[in-house]
Parts: sequence; C-alpha cells; structure tokens
Amino acid sequence: MNLATTPQRILRPTAVRGLPAGFRWGVATSSYQIEGAAAEDGRTPSIWDTFCRVPGAVEGAENGDVACDHYHRMPEDVELIAGLGVDTYRFSLAWPRIQPGGRGPANAKGLDFYKRLVDELQGRGVTPWITLYHWDLPQELEDAGGWPARDTALRFAEYASLAYEALGDRVEHWTTLNEPWCSAVLGYAEGVHAPGRKDFGASLHAVHHLLLGHGLAAGAMREAAGSNPLELGITLNLGTATPQTPSEADREACRRADGMGTRLYLDPIVHGRYPEDVVADLAARNVELPVQEGDLAAISTPLDVLGVNFYRGMQFSGVTEDGSPADAEGLPVVRVVERDLPRTAMDWEITPTELTHLLVRLEKDYGLPTVITENGAAFDDTVADDGSVPDADRTAYLADHIDAVVAAHAEGADVRGYFAWSLMDNFEWAYGYDKRFGIVRVDYDTQARTLKDSAKWYRDTIRLTRGEER
Repeated sequence: MNLATTPQRILRPTAVRGLPAGFRWGVATSSYQIEGAAAEDGRTPSIWDTFCRVPGAVEGAENGDVACDHYHRMPEDVELIAGLGVDTYRFSLAWPRIQPGGRGPANAKGLDFYKRLVDELQGRGVTPWITLYHWDLPQELEDAGGWPARDTALRFAEYASLAYEALGDRVEHWTTLNEPWCSAVLGYAEGVHAPGRKDFGASLHAVHHLLLGHGLAAGAMREAAGSNPLELGITLNLGTATPQTPSEADREACRRADGMGTRLYLDPIVHGRYPEDVVADLAARNVELPVQEGDLAAISTPLDVLGVNFYRGMQFSGVTEDGSPADAEGLPVVRVVERDLPRTAMDWEITPTELTHLLVRLEKDYGLPTVITENGAAFDDTVADDGSVPDADRTAYLADHIDAVVAAHAEGADVRGYFAWSLMDNFEWAYGYDKRFGIVRVDYDTQARTLKDSAKWYRDTIRLTRGEER
C-alpha cells in the first residue's frame, strides 16, 4: 500500500483564524459502527448484520455485534466527547432499533436509548446532530425489495416521523441520509457494501428512491415541526473531478464522474430536476430513473444545510492506459488516474486543497450553507511504550483540511462547521476492524478508549480558537 512517505510534521495547536462567528466544531459516528447490542432491546437485523455473515464480504469475517459497545458505554463516551471541547456530536439512529422490521410502531426501548443519549449530551453542553439513516436498512425491507423499490422511500418517511415525534422537541439539527451514493452504488451496483447486489439499473432506482425518501421525510418533519426550530439537511459524500490532461476525452470523463457523483444528487435536491446530460448517459445504457409525478417537488423540499463528507478529490482520464476511449464492455472510459501524492491507510490520496475547490463550487452552483459532517483519515496507529498513541499523520491531515475550510470561507463559501471523522476507531464496514479512523483509539479486547495525539491537538485547537473569539 502506497502510504504517505513525507516526513511527519509535528504540529502545535494554534487558534484557527478566519472562520465565521458561531462556527461549529464536532465529531461524528454512526450507529452500526459503534453501538453493538445488535440483538438487544428489540433491535432486529439490518442489511449489515446479514452482509457480515456472507463469506468473504467483510475482512476477517468481522461484524458489528459488539463494535465499540457504545450502547452500554454511552455515558462514558459522552464524557469523552465533552472533554474534547466540541460543541456538536453527530450520530445516527439505528432504524432497526427504533422501528424493528422497518414497519409498525416505534420500539420504546430503542427510543429510550437515544433519549438518554440526548439528555447526556445536552447535560454536558454538547448539541446533538441526528442522522436518520447511515446505511443500516432493516433486513425485512431489503427482503421486500430494498431501496430499488419505491415502497422503501415511503417506509423511510414513516420511520423519520416516528423518530422526530420522539426527539424533535429536544433536537434541532437533523440529517435525513448519509451518503446515498454509497448506499446505491456500493450496495446495489458494485456489491462491496450491504446488501451486496450487483445490478446497475437497480442501483439507479435506489438513487431515486433514496432521494424520494429524503424528500418525503423532510416534508413530514417540516410539517411536524411547525414553528419549532429545525435545521434540516442531507449529507453527501462529495469530491472533485480533475482531468489528467486538457483533452476532450479527459474533460468528458470528468463530466461523467461529476454527473454521477455530484450533480445526480444535488441537482434534484436543490433545483428540482435531474441533469439532462446524466439522464441521456443513463438512457444510452437502457436505464431510466423511476420518476413519478410529484417526486421532484418532494425531493426539492427546501433545506437549511448541506452536509459534506470529504475524503479526497480525484483525477480522471477518458481513455484506457493503452489509449482506448471504450472499456471492455464498450462503455465510455472514466478512469481514475493515480497521482504521486501522500496517501492514507485506505490508499486514498490526500488532497486538502481540493476541499477548498469543492466548497467554493458548491456555493456557486447550489448556494446552500455547508457543514463538513465528515473529514478524517485512517492510518496504521501504534501504541507507544508509555501508552500514548502518536499519530502525527492524522493531526497533519486534520490541520490541512481545516486550513482548506478557512480558505474556502475566505473565497465566499458559506461553511459553518467541521466535524472530525471519527470520534473513535470502529467497525469500518467491509474492512472490518482493520482500518482505524478514530481520533480516539479503541482497544477492541478491553474496550478501553485512549485519546490519540490528534484528539489532544483537536481539543486544544478548539479551545485556543474559542479564546481568540472571546
């Protein structure tokens, strides 16, 4: 694996200047990755519980049955969060914990856990930021067709209403979906995420029904909120597409990559329409989005904020390495070009300046306030003899991307927060427990939590920044 080979920078925490008043500092997690308690208090299986049992699907045949045992250790985890000095904690609700099977009434025991979590956070001065869906679809709904089926969007809106009814009186910040691209493409086209299907047409139906579910849920929550404060958004994983050369083929590859990765989601959400060029590209592959009357109006329900999960930008070419404009299946080439850049343990290029470019572009094309709802990096941390966890590479990653946010704000981007991914090491989907993104180390044998050096740097940077604001 081509990891960063540049000398490690030892950074001291300093105040971050140039951010707007009220800028949010946070950390983020998701339910299946940390909670455990997979069969407790009425929770039923999700597609990830099932996928983890498929031979070869997950590294080491690992699963989220226990994960970080957050379900039982929640109070100590909230104490840890508060100790980091963040003002916001983004977490997701487990649909199969709140509405077992994806249908019917709410499960009181499941809701009680999240009520206690909210109480603990607010008692420590930390604002809860809820994500309704972070990939753990109830297995029963997948058995009935999953996200390629229109009914799943309706079920999601029902679930969102149950969750908002229970928690909306105390929680103002809500995100409908986390990274629908991952749910649709990795789950239904490439088969590397749950539920592990490989059907391109079905994945595009999933895209539409995820967005429809988002819109229906947003509308229902807006209506239920009435005059109560509600900051409503969706979170997308977004990057940049840079052509390898100025050639028409490379620019065309970037158009296609940007269309399928960014505009396919943001155009209907913000503008109420799918991009014409992407629709034409799909038609050439005999795929039609299953749009019905009223769908786009629902999908474009007005939002207050766009969550941006950023990990990397990419460079693209429109020809194969031997110069062909078509791949083995006769489809136009959209090839990722590897660059000589430092990389994380995920083998992802480290491209902080492209976060600046992305945020400025989002401001120009879509005009929504943004919050960086995830940004972080996996590295192969080791515990030092004194028990500390030195991770200068992660600290440098965070520092460079925070600087990129400052630069974007200076160029006019309305960016209002930064949440580090992730609070703690956790179940990293198909990688099992092999990849560690946390600023807090988790010993999976003992469940002990240890602040890595990056967590201490982040904590002290936030404190110094607040001192500057005062």
